Amino acid sequence: MKGEIAAKAPAAVEVEAGKSYWWCACGKSKRQPFCDGSHKGGPFVPLEYKAEKSGTVWFCACKQTGRVPLCDGTHNKL
Repeated sequence: MKGEIAAKAPAAVEVEAGKSYWWCACGKSKRQPFCDGSHKGGPFVPLEYKAEKSGTVWFCACKQTGRVPLCDGTHNKL
């Protein structure tokens, strides 16, 4: 089961090594690509992404990726 399409382009985020980021899986968050609790009461839960190194990460915003939580280009086929 995939979440709602929040955007048809990935979200570039500067991450910090060792820090956790909670990716929105449902697509309803107002803080895309991260969770704001909008999934509560539904079948989705946020996914933890722990940065191994600092730098830019491209998080999926279409929620259809096969590389959760990162973009795999699936948005280009929507």
